[in-house]
Amino acid sequence: MRQRRFYDCPLSEKLLYTAFLLLMAIGYLMALVYLYTSHEGHDRKAGLSIEDIVDTYYGNRSGTRLEAAVRGPMAGYIQKIEDRHEIVAWLKDAAPEQDYRTTVRPILERSCLQCHSPASGLKIPNLSTYEGIKAVANVDTGESLHTLMKLSHIHLFGIGLVAMGIGLVFRLAAVGGWLKVTLMVLPFVAIFADILAWFLTKWDPVYAYTVVVAGAVLGVVWAGQILISLYQLWFLKAPKEKESFN
Repeated sequence: MRQRRFYDCPLSEKLLYTAFLLLMAIGYLMALVYLYTSHEGHDRKAGLSIEDIVDTYYGNRSGTRLEAAVRGPMAGYIQKIEDRHEIVAWLKDAAPEQDYRTTVRPILERSCLQCHSPASGLKIPNLSTYEGIKAVANVDTGESLHTLMKLSHIHLFGIGLVAMGIGLVFRLAAVGGWLKVTLMVLPFVAIFADILAWFLTKWDPVYAYTVVVAGAVLGVVWAGQILISLYQLWFLKAPKEKESFN
């Protein structure tokens, strides 16, 4: 019995698969933009680099989380260079409580407390109290294990289901056996390797390269599955059956 292919699908099924694949492609592009804007600038340089990945998971252990933020992604919110230097100097001086009230808090009130306070409702560090700021005035060791566990189970469930959905559509593609199997299995391997590398990078920065490679593999394979599927959905014609002569 001949295997079912995209050219066997009725128009309604083709439209369903096309809408799903396009939506997943746009969603993945949005995820890339989010990852770029979330991690870019941690090393205080323009663009996304391996150092940014290391700072996210391993941390910048030469300084504190607050210092990394003030010098990096949050620098634009504290427009006066003197204010940024004042905060860093306070951190280098072991962050005494008295200086927080007299020197640091006025700077934060001007530039940061619109968001970094309970009134904002945002789940970000509370800098409106000395106890809150001390939590980010310690040496930066990257994302906590608790946060990584929370993010990993969300990603494993969510991205795993996306990989399953794209794979179920791609199974109808007319592609060679070994290549088809490889393209269908690789996304799951890449997802697992990527998330495992988060925890390994927290232990050793060298695994940040695994995060990048696994993410690149996932993107390339998904792009291949989606483009092949879309092309065959609308342009691949059914092969002509051979005529038999009596």
